[in-house]
Amino acid sequence: MSLFEAGMMICFGASWPMSLWKLWRTKQTGGMSLRFLTLVAVGYLCGIIHKVWNNLDWVMWLYVVNLGMVTAAILLVIRYRWGAGERKG
Repeated sequence: MSLFEAGMMICFGASWPMSLWKLWRTKQTGGMSLRFLTLVAVGYLCGIIHKVWNNLDWVMWLYVVNLGMVTAAILLVIRYRWGAGERKG
């Protein structure tokens, strides 16, 4: 287990709740790129696979939590952008 990897995952993970809250509250998707979010999700998935195959430790759960938050952001962006139409304002 790398303390630096855990620190990186905690720092990355700390930003997602704030981003999700703002997205949910404002329903404004202008600053969110589905390509970027998908790339981040794939990166977290790769981290999970690496942990399972090579180095299983508690840090894997940080990847899982972060992947869950990115997935929630993707779903909200899809819902707000295409489900009910992009809101201007």
